[in-house]
Amino acid sequence: MSLALQRALWTVTAGSLCAVPCALLGTFLVLRRLSLLGDAISHAVLPGIVVGALWSGSLAGWPVFAGAIAAGLAAAWLTQGLNRGGVAEDASLGIVFSTMFAVGVVLISLFARDVHIDTDCVLYGEITTVWQDRVRWGSVEIASVVPRLAAVGLATVLFIGVGWKELKLAAFDAPLADALGFSSSLVHYALMLMVAVVTVAAFEAVGSILVIALMIVPPVAARLWCDRLAPLLVVAAACGVLSAVLGYLAADHWDTSVSGMMAVAAGGLLLFSALFAPRRGVLAQAAARWSLALRIAGEDLLARLYRETESRHAPQTERTLPEPGGHAYATWVHRAAAAWLRWNGLVARAAGGALQLTPRGEQRAASVVRSHRLWESYLDRHFALPKDHLHEPASRIEHFIGPELQQEIAQELSQPGQDPHGRAIPQ
Repeated sequence: MSLALQRALWTVTAGSLCAVPCALLGTFLVLRRLSLLGDAISHAVLPGIVVGALWSGSLAGWPVFAGAIAAGLAAAWLTQGLNRGGVAEDASLGIVFSTMFAVGVVLISLFARDVHIDTDCVLYGEITTVWQDRVRWGSVEIASVVPRLAAVGLATVLFIGVGWKELKLAAFDAPLADALGFSSSLVHYALMLMVAVVTVAAFEAVGSILVIALMIVPPVAARLWCDRLAPLLVVAAACGVLSAVLGYLAADHWDTSVSGMMAVAAGGLLLFSALFAPRRGVLAQAAARWSLALRIAGEDLLARLYRETESRHAPQTERTLPEPGGHAYATWVHRAAAAWLRWNGLVARAAGGALQLTPRGEQRAASVVRSHRLWESYLDRHFALPKDHLHEPASRIEHFIGPELQQEIAQELSQPGQDPHGRAIPQ
């Protein structure tokens, strides 16, 4: 295997193994609105790293890892304590991680001048060099960070699997978790412990900036696609892995930073999700708003034609379209609605060019008018409104009253034959 292929393989593998636990735990942080806690922990571990390095004399070994985890847990505890004490959550995060980071810098300047702490390695990482430090695993050589990241990922999956019920309750309804006998505080600190472990294990290899990006962006992108927690976790992990793969390919193509391009790829997936997600995407919501506006304009036109026919006035072309109020968009929507009604066979052009209802259109229009007049009758009976104040609210609600609700209202009103204005209610 060539060196270029080895570099690509182990870089993408390390990025993917980092992305999965970060995305899984980040999903719970996003749901609990604690997204920046990963950022706080990644900065706040510096005092623990310094103390561990002073204790052991080097940056290798368990003292540094344990010190970093302890500092991360202390940051989570202090943030929670300040928040409970009345400090806003964002302010408490800023206070804790900036203070602890400053304490770490002071400790380095005072006591650790002779201990080499490479900020590029410890704080920012360099994912493109992970393939250089390899260990033998059976008959093959693998990057030394891969077993550690794989173990962290497996521990994360086991943690979520064992605490699934508690994590779900604490994420969506912490008071309910306490009421059912589950300590939401204990669940919170267990989650923070795992976040600290994943953050410390990952940022030396891939960099704290990439860890933060993978902990926040893939869960947010997945949330645009999913409503249930289990699919949300799967999609978030998939987005994280895809960010690692696409980021490396893009960085190799443009010869730029791999870590930075992986974070950019995650942002690109978020942008794609924000545009094309089926329910929460910008395009889907725009289509839903346009569809609703088209339906309401069409039903308004049907109701107007029905009333004109009902009052025996021949509909004129200029009067069949509802008044757009001088707004160009409203005019366009109403004309599009008229075209849509003709396409669906609900209205047709008469000999003189005026619109008239077809039999199907008359049935649909009668339903809209029935909803309107039933709601006016309901308001007249249950609310002390003048009769000239009944039309406007009924005009708004008539588009959302289906046949079942019409039947319920009619039964509640004892099947009225006329509305408060003396007009017949279509049956």
